[in-house]
Amino acid sequence: MFRIGFMQKTRKISAEEAKTLLEQNKNILLLDVRTPEEYRSVHIPGSTLLPLNDLQDNIQKYAPEKDRPILIYCLSGARADTACRILAGMGYTDVVSMGGIRSWKYKLEGTGR
Repeated sequence: MFRIGFMQKTRKISAEEAKTLLEQNKNILLLDVRTPEEYRSVHIPGSTLLPLNDLQDNIQKYAPEKDRPILIYCLSGARADTACRILAGMGYTDVVSMGGIRSWKYKLEGTGR
């Protein structure tokens, strides 16, 4: 399914650091790699849904430049870490995981809010 080596280390930051990055850099692609159902229920405002299973086939639609900053989150952090490794393996150079939405203490959107 995934064509990359999983030995690459994932860069991780806290939700607080992620919020600061998002405020300072409007070019960051905030990527939610959960399912559409999870996203509809709750997500971070301004995030783009790209489920992990669709990541490799569709990332170029959102980030054609390999140096675009990408900040990724999921529910608990496992899928975000996997997504970071996939993108790094595809040549993306500025990819970081915020971990899970559970750590986000700020504004959220969705039907579950």
